[in-house]
Amino acid sequence: MANVALVGCAHIHTPGFVKRLQARDDIRTIAVWDHESARAQTYGSQLGAPSLDNVEAIWNDAAIDGAIICSETDQHELLVMSAAAAGKHLFVEKPLGIGARDAYRMADAVEQAGVLFQTGYFQRGIPAHQFLKEQVAQGVFGQITRARFVNCHAGALRDIFTPEWLWMTDPARAGVGAFGDLGTHALDLMLWILGDVEKVTATLRVVLGKYGPDCDETGEALFGFANGVIGSLAAAWLDVAEPVTAEISGAEGHAYVRNRTEVFIKSANLPGADGQSPWTDLPPAWPHAFDLFLDALNRKDLSGEPIPLVSAREAAYRSAVMEAMYRAAADGAWVSL
Repeated sequence: MANVALVGCAHIHTPGFVKRLQARDDIRTIAVWDHESARAQTYGSQLGAPSLDNVEAIWNDAAIDGAIICSETDQHELLVMSAAAAGKHLFVEKPLGIGARDAYRMADAVEQAGVLFQTGYFQRGIPAHQFLKEQVAQGVFGQITRARFVNCHAGALRDIFTPEWLWMTDPARAGVGAFGDLGTHALDLMLWILGDVEKVTATLRVVLGKYGPDCDETGEALFGFANGVIGSLAAAWLDVAEPVTAEISGAEGHAYVRNRTEVFIKSANLPGADGQSPWTDLPPAWPHAFDLFLDALNRKDLSGEPIPLVSAREAAYRSAVMEAMYRAAADGAWVSL
């Protein structure tokens, strides 16, 4: 059995992670800390763990194997650096950093410490996305020309952040607004499937102004990938629906994902892929990204295969690309990576 500490309870996904911890019989939460003591007490009570006033007690406790960091993004660097120095395995909720500098410093520290790392990019494990990655790797699309990924919801329309999660609407604390908050998932998929980018540009908008003039509520980005693919990404808190969440087009094939569950693919390189009905031969879903981390703490694997964690270096690169997109939007220009 692995012992963990919940370090920071600010992220909107914290309640979901707490439920996942409660459902595990191979993980024990033995400490909870947050700079707001009331928050720590709330989640400590739910997890049957003491809430601590001093986070140093967690770093100094040799019985604690891993730290789950769900703090405000601007607190990540201090907590991650301390946890890595203490040899704690790390789950850090996305995004890793405010930008490139702090994210890469954290990645360096994690790699030097040799600890496990994971972040919340759960969409990799969705069968439709695994399938797209496999088909790209196998050349089913031929020369890929363009790709589009979308991750939107109605968060601002439903005001899901008030009052408890309002820090996520403050770019000074979160590093991003709606585009970065949701777009980081779509960005991760694009980079995971298609590789690195050379340049980016973006347009961000405040439409309702619900969270002030500095918090973007919707945005679109355009990428020039190193392999020649043109990519586009949409992310927003203003959408009442998002039926088509991914699309890849190439000289020898085309595919799109509907509602993240159904894949329609057309290619002469894949027998039966006529694009008329959903493709049913999809890989099994992975456990949630958070559960993959908890599995790794207990050295479990997926059918004998290594557990597919996101590396700290990958997470840092995504923070760097996202920062470049925000800079491009501010400057009205293309930004090179």
